[in-house]
Amino acid sequence: MYQELDKCPRSLLVCEKSNFEHEKSRHDTHVSKHYFNHKVSVVIPECGALSSRLASVINNFSKYFLVKNLPVYEFLDKDFLKNVVWNGALYALSYKTSIDQDNTIALLPNIVTIDLTNKSMDPEGKRYQRVLSGLKERVPLKSDFLLGRHNSGADGDRALQSLLSRYQWKEHRPVVSSHTLKDLPCPSLHALDLRGDQRSCDPHSFLEWLGAVSAGVSCDNTAASFLSTYVCPEPQTLVSQALHCTVSGLLLPEDIYSLLQELRRYFDEPKFTSWLSLTVHGFMDSPVSWGDAEHGFHKGGENFYNLVLFKNQDYWLHMGTGSHDRCPP
Repeated sequence: MYQELDKCPRSLLVCEKSNFEHEKSRHDTHVSKHYFNHKVSVVIPECGALSSRLASVINNFSKYFLVKNLPVYEFLDKDFLKNVVWNGALYALSYKTSIDQDNTIALLPNIVTIDLTNKSMDPEGKRYQRVLSGLKERVPLKSDFLLGRHNSGADGDRALQSLLSRYQWKEHRPVVSSHTLKDLPCPSLHALDLRGDQRSCDPHSFLEWLGAVSAGVSCDNTAASFLSTYVCPEPQTLVSQALHCTVSGLLLPEDIYSLLQELRRYFDEPKFTSWLSLTVHGFMDSPVSWGDAEHGFHKGGENFYNLVLFKNQDYWLHMGTGSHDRCPP
C-alpha cells in the first residue's frame, strides 16, 4: 500500500469550558467571527421533535443567492457599496472553487484586504478609482458566488436586486432536515469534566460519536460485526429517543447566534437530559476560518466548532481546524 494512504491527516482541536453568563465568556465572538458556514447540526437527547420556538428560529434563517460569473469589481458599485456593504453585514464566497487549486474569493462582513468601509474608499476618491481600475482592467477576477446579507434595509434590498438583475442568479433558502433516533446509546457528559478524566468521555471520542450520529452509523455494534465495530464511548447511557436536526446552505453567523440563544432557553423548563449539542461546519474551501485567520484545505479541510450546552448555562466549546491553520481564537 502507498505509505501516504495510511497516514491520518493531522488537525488542531482546541477545547475550553465556560458559562454563558460569565462576563468574560467569548461565545458570542466565536460565533460571530466564523463567517462562512454551510451546515448546522443540533442533537438533543430525550427529545422527539423541535419545539415551536426552535422551529421558528430555524425557519427564519436568511435566504441567500447563487450568482453566476460575477466580477469582483461589482462589489465596488457605488450604490451597492453605500447601501449594502456599508449598511449591514454582507457575506460572499466563491462557489465550487478549491482553495489549494483555484482563485478562491471571500468578502468578509467588515474588514478585508481592501477595506471597503474605510473613508478612503469614497467613490469620488482617487484610491477608490485606482482599486476599481485594478479589478476591472489588471486583475479581472470573476466567479460564481454565494451571496448573503443581514439587515441591509430597504435601500440595501434595492441595491442588491439591481446588482442581481445584471447577472444570472437564483435565490435559495437553507434546507432543514429533522428526524428522531430511537433507543440511542449516548455519551454521559458532566459539565466539570471537559477532558473526560472520570465522569465524561474525552472530546475526540464525543466528536466522533456526533459524526457517527450525523452519518447514520449505528453506535451499537459488536466486535464481530462485518460492517462496523464502532460503539458509543464510555461512560454511556441509553436514551429512549434523541432529536437530530440539520440546516444546510450559506448560513449567516447572526442566524446561528439566534439559534444558540434559543437553545440556551431550552433548559428554562425541566428536561430529562442535562445537555444538548450544536455543531457548526464551515466551508472546507473557505480562505478564512475565524476572522481573518487564513484557512487551507491541505488534507482534511477541518473548519468547525461545537458547543455543548448544559442546563446550568455552562458550556463546552470545541474548535477544529487543519494542522497548517492558525490556532483557533
